[in-house]
Amino acid sequence: MKLDELISRATQLPSKVVAIAAAEDEEVMEAVAHALEKDLASFILFGDEEKITGMLASHRIESSHAGVRIVSAGNAKEAAQLAVKAVSGKEADVLMKGNVPTATILKEVLNKEYGLRTGSVLSHVAAFEVPGYDRLIFVTDAAMNIEPTLEQKVQIVQNSVSVARALGIDMPKVAPLAAVEVVNPAMQATMDAALLTQMNHRGQIKDCIIDGPLALDNAVSALAAEHKGIKSEVAGQADILFVPTIEVGNVLYKSLIYFANAKVGAIISGAIAPIVLTSRADSAESKLNSLALAVCSVK
Repeated sequence: MKLDELISRATQLPSKVVAIAAAEDEEVMEAVAHALEKDLASFILFGDEEKITGMLASHRIESSHAGVRIVSAGNAKEAAQLAVKAVSGKEADVLMKGNVPTATILKEVLNKEYGLRTGSVLSHVAAFEVPGYDRLIFVTDAAMNIEPTLEQKVQIVQNSVSVARALGIDMPKVAPLAAVEVVNPAMQATMDAALLTQMNHRGQIKDCIIDGPLALDNAVSALAAEHKGIKSEVAGQADILFVPTIEVGNVLYKSLIYFANAKVGAIISGAIAPIVLTSRADSAESKLNSLALAVCSVK
């Protein structure tokens, strides 16, 4: 599957509603315009009504469009609060960040009264289309958890597996990444990778195949794995690249975009609904891809 196919898949699903907090953002509005054109979803736009109406008009979208509803909010915090409440109240299926600080929207997501927590760890799942690679490859967690414990890593894996399965990968192959392929007590990433593998073998982590530690080359290249004599169901065939820390994930994520010209869509998983938490630096195309990923991931 490529990202264009992901968008097509999303358009074929029952219609979903996306609540956007502080929607007065040019890249977000461009993504909304493309999504409406493709009939990907409908939107509740929370924020400065006058600015939102003007931005819609610049994209030749009437504020009376059947796929759009504008809800006025006095500031970014109120917009985030109203958008989160719309999702928790089942008025919307997906939450999306607009022109609002990440910390502000996450504070509302974590609100004990009306937030979106399920008790699980929230984690970032990115789906990359890499030139020359034959399928989408997922990277987790590049944005949320700084240095997760083993228990948190289990939940991060489960979140990414849930997203991959929603896209039709029935038994995703997970590669816990490290610098080497052998277990070294001095390298925590290798220890945790081995434990995740064993937990998977014993049925404690289900609906996927985990094998690690694996270095990046052995996770994605069958030839590299063969040269190193690695025999594994995952080596060279990984669907999910599981990184040990946020630094590793962040560098891998940005390297794929800036050096490999990869396309990406990403969401936060583990909440009661998918969250599109894109950066202000992300393109409208990435935001549209993220919307499609979110729509396909709605349970």
